[in-house]
Amino acid sequence: MSKFWSPFVKDLVPYVPGEQPKLSKLVKLNTNENPYGPSPKAIAAMQAEVNDNLRLYPDPNSDRLKQAVADYYGVQTNQVFVGNGSDEVLAHAFHGLFQHDAPLLFPDISYSFYPVYCGLYGIEQQQVPLDEQFQIRVEDYARPNAGIIFPNPNAPTGCLLPLDAIERLLQGSPDSVVLVDEAYIDFGGQTAIALVDKYPNLLVTQTLSKSRSLAGLRVGIAVGHPDLIEALERIKNSFNSYPLDRMAIAGAAAAFEDRDYFEKTCQQVIESREAVVAGLQGLGFEVLPSAANFVFARHPGKDAATLAAGLREQGVIVRHFKQQRIAQFLRITIGTPEQNQALLDALRGL
Repeated sequence: MSKFWSPFVKDLVPYVPGEQPKLSKLVKLNTNENPYGPSPKAIAAMQAEVNDNLRLYPDPNSDRLKQAVADYYGVQTNQVFVGNGSDEVLAHAFHGLFQHDAPLLFPDISYSFYPVYCGLYGIEQQQVPLDEQFQIRVEDYARPNAGIIFPNPNAPTGCLLPLDAIERLLQGSPDSVVLVDEAYIDFGGQTAIALVDKYPNLLVTQTLSKSRSLAGLRVGIAVGHPDLIEALERIKNSFNSYPLDRMAIAGAAAAFEDRDYFEKTCQQVIESREAVVAGLQGLGFEVLPSAANFVFARHPGKDAATLAAGLREQGVIVRHFKQQRIAQFLRITIGTPEQNQALLDALRGL
């Protein structure tokens, strides 16, 4: 520990991202990246921004992108917030909406950044166990709280909570924010943005990293009541007033505008997911129902860590978590049909 650190730094337990191996020939199915590239229109829009204007600051309000998001979802621009990846948007929400005299509630098996942000911002947390089928039980959240947050579909399980259940959550905690983290919603779910005009305590976050294939661009959004958005804007403008650069604004806006490409690639991922599920089940795996671009699977007769190591020896990388309840599961990203076949072929030999 350095003597120059602020005292709280020594107690932080940082988030550990999925491995980004340097070797190029690996079948990389561990970080839920989209196997298909971004919209050609998004690439063209970004290329058009590489000019002399880069000497100028970008629009601090990202108005072009907010308008594209508002048009896509049928909301007003004052209901839209944008940031440098959805992790930054989530950080602002933790900082600006969850610091109250009660615990923040989230599932015991969930996105592992949530406890990290609780540590960073000094927020009390309570982790609510999923049921035996790894599903969220809405009734378990009917308790005093400073807010509720969960991914939908959940990560790393891939399980989806339907909108009627989300409504029950919102109705059960009308005096605190319910944040639905929709990083994977486009692969099989219905967005809760449809409910934001009805529930002023609902905030929905999304990322362009997954379904719009822009993980390298770092763009995230939030949609909710203007009062919630104003809180995020206040935090953002006290922290980093130019979070999105000119290329990010242009590329992200174009990605929202190109609906045909978006819908086509999402459908390709969904069809591949169903094929992977069938292939895994044919090899004896139990696979949780997934609405994401990954599956969560375990084999009743084979150890998950051993399987992950064996796959790695054959050049296939998947994600294995050591958390006790899920230590026998592998999280497997859906790749191209060729990558998916390489996964199944490798598993047959283990």
